[in-house]
Amino acid sequence: MSLFAVVVLAYPLALIGVSLWRSRSVKSHDDFMVAGRAVPVYMLVGTLVCTWIGSGSLFGGAGLAFRSGLSELWFSFGAWVGLVFAYFIAGRVRRIAQYTVPDLLEQRYNAAARVLGTIAIILAYVTIAAYQFRGGGWILTIVTDGAISPTQGMLITAAAIVLFTALAGMVSIVTVDLFNGIIITLAVVFTLPYMVFQLGGIGAVAERLPAEHLTVMGGHNVLWVLGVSMPTFLLLLGESGMYQKFFSAKDANAARRAVVGMVVGVVLIETTLALVAIVGRAAFPDLTTQTSIVGRAASETIIMHTARHGLPVLGGAFLLAAAVAIVLSTGNTFLLVPSTNVSRDIYQRFINPDASEKRLINLQRVFIVLFGGLGLVLLTQFQTILSMALYAYSLVGASLTPALLAAFLWKRVTPSGGVACLAGGLGTIIGIGIVGRIPALAGKFTLTLSGSEFDFASSDYIVIPGVLVSITLLVVVSLLTKPSPPEKWAPFFAKGD
Repeated sequence: MSLFAVVVLAYPLALIGVSLWRSRSVKSHDDFMVAGRAVPVYMLVGTLVCTWIGSGSLFGGAGLAFRSGLSELWFSFGAWVGLVFAYFIAGRVRRIAQYTVPDLLEQRYNAAARVLGTIAIILAYVTIAAYQFRGGGWILTIVTDGAISPTQGMLITAAAIVLFTALAGMVSIVTVDLFNGIIITLAVVFTLPYMVFQLGGIGAVAERLPAEHLTVMGGHNVLWVLGVSMPTFLLLLGESGMYQKFFSAKDANAARRAVVGMVVGVVLIETTLALVAIVGRAAFPDLTTQTSIVGRAASETIIMHTARHGLPVLGGAFLLAAAVAIVLSTGNTFLLVPSTNVSRDIYQRFINPDASEKRLINLQRVFIVLFGGLGLVLLTQFQTILSMALYAYSLVGASLTPALLAAFLWKRVTPSGGVACLAGGLGTIIGIGIVGRIPALAGKFTLTLSGSEFDFASSDYIVIPGVLVSITLLVVVSLLTKPSPPEKWAPFFAKGD
């Protein structure tokens, strides 16, 4: 067995061992959901970074950089801007000290908002967890030269993520994510200069690339920029895993300080991954017209291809370990969050308010397994990781994010406005997504602007109509309904954070 395969197979087993060890410290539902609200800043930074840097960056973002060049960074830029906004509300989120984003929605709006928020999170987060399964399957196929098929690898990855998450929840996640973050950072920071040096320097790399790959817009227009940056911007600000980790912080100041570290880590890693993919285009131009061993566009596996064929054995194994860390750490959080929503926001809130700690933890573990299975089913509906990422991001961004931001930024928003926003965003994204797949109606959401054709039913642009509908409903319905009393909005505008 090659060193690559040993690393990729051994690393998840080591993490599961850590999870088994940490599971002994889980004494309550609080421990499972928010790690007992005792996570220090340095661990919070590690887990926040590892949650955001997932298969969407490793495969979808890297594939886009391979095909489009520097303009791919617009895909990441949306999230970077969102992090600036997150800094200013992180302290308030922790001070309110709930467990989930739907908790916040009910406190600011009403029970209907909680239910709609829960639906949005489950649909989007199970999708995001699912493409971690696909990413892990690709890694296993590549490192074993096809001995493990993409389907087998996907099932192995899903089992590892489900087992890890179900054992100890947030306690295990924050424990290993600091180590994961260090491995990811060191691997990508080593890979980039090594590959540039191997190709003869920056000038030599530039000569091998199409001219538009070195431009800010990459031959695209402003609407394309909005299409790829808005979903990440809106997802970041509605990212329930991030808020749940703010709830895990030891205090409000720790939550706010952790965002600063998250900004540095996310910008560094996402930029470096994109640059590695661009250098990979110069090193392996033949991948532009090939499909890889996994039967998909080879461009989405450029980081893995670089690890196997561009780096020395130890360096390649290190980069593959980082890839495994990216897939596992993100998959863990995106299964934990929706399972928390079921146990906390549905079962405990509406069905059995007096449920015991043990029953809640066991129920959450059951849904971690069920959502893992649902994720495998969802994988049959998408061809690329990028399309899955953009649909999931758009679902959260068009429904959850506007209502959540309004809760913290607009005193005049009303319960009816918040519910209308959530329902409108959900309905628009799901409705257009379904209708756009009907052959007889294909192309009905297409618009030609400045000579370019835009299909608003596609994953690239579906967020735009979704956001327009949800924000319009948020504002109009709020202005037409009675303002909320001060005690409803006051906790969201507390000073001193």
